[in-house]
Amino acid sequence: MKSPLNHRGLALLPLLLLAGCNTVVMNPSGDIAAQQARLVVVSTLLMLLIVVPVIALTLFFAWKYRQSNTKAKYEPDWDHSTKLELVIWGAPLLIIIVLGLLTWISTHKLDPYRPLDRIDEKRPLAAGVKPLEVQVVALDWKWLFIYPEQGIATVNELVTPVDVPVRYKITASNVMNAFYVPALAGMIYAMPSMETQLNAVINKPGVYDGFSANYSGAGFSHMRFKFHGVSNADFDAWVAKVKASGSTGSVALDRASYQVLEKPSEKEPVRYYNAVSADLYDAILNRCVGDGATCINKMMADDIVRAKTAAELCNTPTPVPNLSMKSNNATRY
Repeated sequence: MKSPLNHRGLALLPLLLLAGCNTVVMNPSGDIAAQQARLVVVSTLLMLLIVVPVIALTLFFAWKYRQSNTKAKYEPDWDHSTKLELVIWGAPLLIIIVLGLLTWISTHKLDPYRPLDRIDEKRPLAAGVKPLEVQVVALDWKWLFIYPEQGIATVNELVTPVDVPVRYKITASNVMNAFYVPALAGMIYAMPSMETQLNAVINKPGVYDGFSANYSGAGFSHMRFKFHGVSNADFDAWVAKVKASGSTGSVALDRASYQVLEKPSEKEPVRYYNAVSADLYDAILNRCVGDGATCINKMMADDIVRAKTAAELCNTPTPVPNLSMKSNNATRY
């Protein structure tokens, strides 16, 4: 027979396991994710202002008005209290108003499309600083990262400098996915034929997990990558290493090699491309990588022209035929 001490040890085992967890969502390394974590904490505390008293009062009333407590005041005809109504309705209303203000402010302040105005809470972003651009493409089932300014691309490895604002332009080749690095910022969807954006910054050097947070088929479980936050010098060295990888058999990422890459595959290793076609990302976004394919943006532009022409024709007055019979040879009825 097991002793009570063994039972207590088993009960405490989950707590011991949780004590070693790195709760990255609530302790992130990027300023945007840190602001989101604080918003979660503040919102939870505000809601607990109602939840905790309600639970405490429920237990208190159950204890005070138990059947065996003959000293409890019995009022079967009681039905109203203005003070109690003010507390019951007033306190939740005030909390809802505060939560609404927090939501409205945070929705604008933490808009992923909004350019950054600070590095962290103590350092504003200097005027004129141009963010690093990274083009993100969700493939089946891997991630493609294109650095247009550096002229390189990688598969399943993302590297950015610490304390440098980065603008991520995100799309997908086929199935909708979700780009998510918990240490960096919140989840942003990647959708075919559409571009979403994320402006974010990583503030601490390290290696962080990134993955797809939206189920996209058989290889979804392995659709993961490593995100490296490095110094400026290390980033420049990494770019140089990727560009030099051509001597080890790496090929340039053009339309032909992309069509091979986009074929579904699982557990894809890290891969480098030392050169990238300048128009590749736009072709991926507009779904016209293949030969002879018409780009979606061109189709839309042509549709606008056709619609405008049709509208102009509809608005043009139709000439009225001259029905006057001036000719002597005209047939009269």
